[in-house]
Amino acid sequence: MTKQERKLWYCFLRTYPLKFRRKAVILDYILDFYCSGAGLAIELDCSRHYTDEGREYDTQRTEKLNKKGIEVIRFSNKDVNERFDEVCEAIKSIINDRKGKE
Repeated sequence: MTKQERKLWYCFLRTYPLKFRRKAVILDYILDFYCSGAGLAIELDCSRHYTDEGREYDTQRTEKLNKKGIEVIRFSNKDVNERFDEVCEAIKSIINDRKGKE
């Protein structure tokens, strides 16, 4: 795990009331974090995701996961480093929205 993945895992997701898995394999993809109870994948992106090739790959990957009912949310490593509390609040909000749609 990257430094940012470790921070998000150990400081937030590891003890979240819904169970998250690290490096979960779904379809042919390895997701940074996945919560089956909310149908949510969380991806932390480094600079390679912001190239044209990286954006195209991520778009295709997200479309395939969405077709399986999995919402993909992305945060940059910079977000985790500089706005950690806001990242955690965004995750909580998205989970609450998804749980409310059941």
